[in-house]
Parts: sequence; C-alpha cells; structure tokens
Amino acid sequence: MFPCLQVHPASSDPPRHHLSSVARHIHGWSWQAFPVGMGTGAVYITLSGIHNHPSWLTTVETVFYSLSIVIFAFNVLMLSLQVTFYPSRTWRLINHPVEGAFIPLMVLCLATIIIGTINYAHSSPQLSYILFWVYVALSLAVCFPMLMIWFGRPHDLTHFTPAYAFLIFPMMLVGVISFNVLSVLDPSDGKSMGILLFGYFFQGLGFFMTFFYICIYVMKIIQTGIYDGHEANSAFIVCGPPGFTALALIHLGQESKNILAYHPDLGLDGSIWYSANVLAALMLYGLAVYFFVFDVLPYTNKLDKQRQGLHDILGYWALTFPNVGWISATRGLGDAFDFHALYTIHLVMTIIVCVIWGVLAVLTALALWRGKILKSSPEDVLKDTRTRFKAERDVEKAQRVSSLNVHQQSRAPSSSPEGVLKDTRSRIKAERDVENAAAASLKVPQQCRAPSPPVVQSFYSPNLWWRVLISWMPSRFVERGSEEL
Repeated sequence: MFPCLQVHPASSDPPRHHLSSVARHIHGWSWQAFPVGMGTGAVYITLSGIHNHPSWLTTVETVFYSLSIVIFAFNVLMLSLQVTFYPSRTWRLINHPVEGAFIPLMVLCLATIIIGTINYAHSSPQLSYILFWVYVALSLAVCFPMLMIWFGRPHDLTHFTPAYAFLIFPMMLVGVISFNVLSVLDPSDGKSMGILLFGYFFQGLGFFMTFFYICIYVMKIIQTGIYDGHEANSAFIVCGPPGFTALALIHLGQESKNILAYHPDLGLDGSIWYSANVLAALMLYGLAVYFFVFDVLPYTNKLDKQRQGLHDILGYWALTFPNVGWISATRGLGDAFDFHALYTIHLVMTIIVCVIWGVLAVLTALALWRGKILKSSPEDVLKDTRTRFKAERDVEKAQRVSSLNVHQQSRAPSSSPEGVLKDTRSRIKAERDVENAAAASLKVPQQCRAPSPPVVQSFYSPNLWWRVLISWMPSRFVERGSEEL
C-alpha cells in the first residue's frame, strides 16, 4: 500500500511501519524542488545568447537541456507518488500560504523545456505551435485556481515574500515562449499573427500583475528593512518581471516587423512597433538592473548575520533563473544598438550563472544525500499513514453496509410510491456514506491545514452536488414509478 514500508499485521489498529528513506523523501517532496530544473534551464538559455557562438557550445547546451528534462520528470514522479500515498500532505502544501506559491514553478520549468525543444530538438513548426497553446492552457489551469486559493484568505504584508509573484510568472513567460515559437514559423502564416498578439497580451498581463507584487515588496522593505538570512535570496525574484518583459519586447518587436509586413491592410508599421518595443525594453532593463544591484550590495552582510545551512539550499536557486531575463536582454539590446560592451557584460554574467549553478548543484546533491531537504520526519509520515489507514477502513465498512442494504432491498422490493421513495432514499444514503468515507481519505486534520477559500469550498464541496442530486432523483423516480403503476 505504501512505498518501502514493512507491515506487521495487527487486529484492528493501524499497522506498524518501518519507514525507509524513500518513503520519507516521497512524503517530504515539494514544489520547491522545481527551481533546480529552472536553474538548469537558465544555463543553456544564457549560453545560447553568447555573441560569436562557437559550435561546441551547442553540445554543452544540449546536455543541460537533457538534464533539465530528467530533473522535471523526476520531480513529477515524486509528487505523483506523494499524491497517491500521502494525499493529505499534498493538500496541506496546496493550501499553505507560502508552499502553495511554488506550485506554478512546475509550469515555469516546463517553459524552459519547451524553449530547449524548439532550439535543440529542432521541433517542427506544427509541433512548436501546439506546444505554445499547451503551455498557455497549463498556465491558466494552474495560475487561476492557485490565485483563487491564495486571495481567498488574508495575508500579513509584514511577512510578504517576492515568491508570491510565482503565482503569475507562468502567464508572464508566454511572451518569451511566443517569440521562440515565432522564430520557426513562417511570418506569412496566419498562425504567426495570433501567437504574436497573444504573446503581447499575456506578457502585459503577467508583467503588470507581478509589478503590483514588486510594489508591495518595496513597501515591505520600507517597513522592515532588507531581508535577512536565507530570505535575502528571494529578493532576486523581483529582477524577473522587468527583465523577462524587456527580453520579450525586444524579440517580439523583431518578429512584428516580419509579420506585419504581410498584413499591409492593417495599416500597422512593424518598424514603429520595433522601435517602441526597444524603448520600453530599455527602461524595463534599467529597472531590472537596479533591483539586481540593490539586492547584491547588501547581500553578503545580510547572509552573515545568520549562519546558513544545507537545509536552506533550495532558496539559493533564486540566484539563477530570475536573472536570466535581464541577462538575455543585455544581448538583445547589444544587437539593437550595436553596442559591443553589452556583449561583454552578457558573457561575464553568463559565466557567473554557470559557476553559481555548479556550486548549487553540488550543495543540493549533498543536502539531498544527507537528508537535509525534501525529507520528512518519521513521525510526520506515520501520522499521515495512520490517517489514510483509518479512512480506508471507513470506506470498506461503508461499502459493506451499502451492499447489505442493496441486497435487502432487492429481496423485498416495494410496490407503492411511498415504498419506492423510501428505498431510493435509503440507497442514496448508503451511496453517500461511501462517498463521504472515500472523501475522508483525502481529508486533512483541521489543526494542521489552512482553511480553503469560501468560494472554493462551496463550488468544489461534494455535499453541495449530493444535495442537488438527492433533491432531483427521488421526485423524478417516484413520478416515473407512479406512472408505471
């Protein structure tokens, strides 16, 4: 039933379990592991933009692209096992005010893989077009439910963290995905215009929503000062929205020149679009660089105030991916203004990203080996195991009661409408007991989970749909039975 558990049978009590390291890792895994794959994607994205790109570097980028796929698949596997064996743990992570904000990182990690698939796997234009809409659908399917859950409860702004902006990040990266897809599509194809417009649409939506989070971040540090300890790592997240938007505007502007040239009837000049995009990108690039310098200067002093351990190593991956936007935009601005000094800056920052990735990869592997991260204590695993064991016994008991009631009803069926109504309600009640017992297997103890938003509770509540079903079925059933009689 549970992975890597040795079960010693007992009469009616939950069995004793000898927990293995694998079971504890499955229980302790979280969405905070996805930044490792995003940081790996940051390496080949920045390397691909190096000026005078050597051919051997493409092989290195392909290796990092393949590694990011392996990391993504392993994270999905571990979280799938967690949902299967410890659903209460997964539900707590979803409703957690901080842990829940990391769920959209799964889509962000997929974004880097899509970019690599287009550039290194040389996907066909048709496949690239499909991948674009798959990414858009996943972004909406993940972001909006998580936003409903997150905004469904109040939050103390004195404990605000820029990681909350991850709830919007997938939609903001639609613009980055779009110009990569447009690079392999024919500009004369009508599909290109649709991707161009949707790229601008979601890039604007994502940037301005994350910009509101940046404003709250500035208000927070005005009240409490710059982040201390491991929280100083999350400050680099604010470099992402302006940096990625600058990158998207530069490349979308380039693509708009080619696409709008095939639509003269619209009366839109692609050169004007490109010029306006470069101007806006330059201003956003300045904002991203400012936040980077603002975070780097006090970074060392803030970390020295509190000694950091391997258990906080996952937070350091914020030093990689959020900075990819403005680093890649540096190369784009160098092309736009033919300013070779920007090529040098891009090269230096790319080397720094690669060095940081190497250090973090070693430390993360060491922390994982020593059990410092993504590993639950035996007590936490056993608590969720006993909860699931009891819920499964309740389901079996309710099923036996339901089958007994159905058997009794089949032996002595009623012929009157009142009897039919009574038997129908009894059967529905028995089935409802089975459903409630099954729902209990996913139920988390009230003291260890945050309450769900009222909107989500009311819409997804099984009791609501059971009441609608019960109020409809008996009356229709009796009316049909009366007509037959």
